[in-house]
Amino acid sequence: MIKTAIVYVAAAFFEIAGCFSFWIWIREGKTGWWLAPGVVSLALFAGLLTQVDTAAAGRAYAAYGGVYIAASLLWLWVVEDVRPDRWDLLGAVICLVGAAVILFGPRPIA
Repeated sequence: MIKTAIVYVAAAFFEIAGCFSFWIWIREGKTGWWLAPGVVSLALFAGLLTQVDTAAAGRAYAAYGGVYIAASLLWLWVVEDVRPDRWDLLGAVICLVGAAVILFGPRPIA
């Protein structure tokens, strides 16, 4: 469970950083050189998700979605200096609970 949490947090960082590099390039008119670290970051993100201990990729991705949402709000606060409001935080908690249900819910033995 600890490994999964570490993988998800690292994956979220790399995905958000990679997407942010495209945001900076397109929305803020920065140089195309911002794309190089963004592409590397997105490749690291994809590789990290393969390390989640589950038999089904879709389940790993679905559970990751909750972590991504919470991490995006942390990015909003730390990098963009915009404090999430109570609705952002409530939504993140709901998503994290959903992610836990998806990842750790009991499964029938096949």
